[in-house]
Amino acid sequence: MKRHTTIPAGERARAGGRFALGDADRERLAARLQLAVKRARRSGRPTLATLTLALPAEVDPSAVVCASRRPGEPWFLFEQPERGAGALATLGQAVRLTAAGPERFATVADRWRALAAAAVSDPPDARGRSGPLAVGGFAFAPDGGADPAWAGFEPAALVVPEIALTREGHAPDSEGAALPDAAGVRLTLCALAAPDDTAEQLLARLRERLAELREEPLALLDPAPAGRYRIASAMPPEHYEAAVARAVEQIRRGELEKVVLAREVDVHAPRAHDPAAVFGVLREAFPACSVFCVGRGEASFVAASPELLVRREGHRVSTLALAGSMRRSADPAVDDHLGEQLMHSEKDREEHAIVIRRIERTLRPHALWVTATPEPALVKVANIQHLATPIRAQLAQPLDAIELLELMHPTPAVGGEPLARARPLIPALEGLDRGWYAGPVGWADATGDGEFCVALRCALLRGTMARCYAGVGVVRDSDPAAELAETEVKLQALLPLLAG
Repeated sequence: MKRHTTIPAGERARAGGRFALGDADRERLAARLQLAVKRARRSGRPTLATLTLALPAEVDPSAVVCASRRPGEPWFLFEQPERGAGALATLGQAVRLTAAGPERFATVADRWRALAAAAVSDPPDARGRSGPLAVGGFAFAPDGGADPAWAGFEPAALVVPEIALTREGHAPDSEGAALPDAAGVRLTLCALAAPDDTAEQLLARLRERLAELREEPLALLDPAPAGRYRIASAMPPEHYEAAVARAVEQIRRGELEKVVLAREVDVHAPRAHDPAAVFGVLREAFPACSVFCVGRGEASFVAASPELLVRREGHRVSTLALAGSMRRSADPAVDDHLGEQLMHSEKDREEHAIVIRRIERTLRPHALWVTATPEPALVKVANIQHLATPIRAQLAQPLDAIELLELMHPTPAVGGEPLARARPLIPALEGLDRGWYAGPVGWADATGDGEFCVALRCALLRGTMARCYAGVGVVRDSDPAAELAETEVKLQALLPLLAG
């Protein structure tokens, strides 16, 4: 995502491989590490040091990370195939920023801002960016993820990785076709220098890490897996229908406008799920989505999310109101008819309008202007279509990406309206710990820019167990059986991949 003046990749390759440091790069990195150690000793606080290198455009960041990750270490993949093929993939942990409770966004934002401001990094590029990244996510609830299945996924958890590989999304030409980014792929090395560290030790550690990088294609899912798979709802379907009915009663009594209720479905496999293989299929099958995988210990959280929560680029903010859903059909005529039904559904348009109003109301006090398209569009992904309204704003005051998350999360697309009434109702009716489901997942950089999507169409993989999640927005005219059926459609994004 950043352009830097670096030693060409070809010269490094001649010096010992695609990922090897050439003499000039090694000297630059050593100098930055020495300065970081000096600052750490002077301030008494650990200091980040980074170096960014150019790699050939054909390098697949996600494939390198999946082939090179160490057992149990944090890793992260985030791709948007149709948005210029942008990709971010990271390995390891220089720093881990965690927090819990109502102030978790502010706590993590403050710590990240302080670390980024003191970092010894490349000078800003033409877009004003340089230095380290923080990647990860947040639970839906302030103290979400207490269920042992979510171990390692704290209520707020961002990692500053040792290695980050980034591929900038291609810019469109005059006819809308993607143009290749001349900068190709970039690799950023990052170390945290403590007062008692030496530059030599840190340099040796990073060079060892580089030596472990490998280029191998992503693993493939077994097309004919052996063994028995078992799929089971955490709660009986009747429980979900009853929860929807109780929510409708409260909405009709005027206690709230909308509440989103989710289900959890478990897939028990005869052998461990392969998150790299699942990710590879998702990025092929859902190119219009943000496809991600967050690895923590022995678990991985994978998703193909259609919903952008926050994209911050300088003073510009983009988000997407996504609410109202309909299944798809393999018959184009039927598929178009279903889309027309969705566009004219009074129930779905009401649900969608609630989300737009809240987002606009949230952004206006902090913006010079907020604008939304006058009519929603249809967003069609592999198995479902949604009503979607892009919303943009120009900030009137400097708010970084994580501060914007605190304002925006959760929108009524995954929470409810009004939130104060919906928030306690959700766990009471669902009877589950959402963990990171419906929470923000993405990245932030040292300038305050960043991008986070909402964790939807997702599954938590841990050994032979996969927990899949899907929810629907309940409004006055919701029918319990129809809402249950909608969750089944949404679950089809991942269940076929996980259940053989």
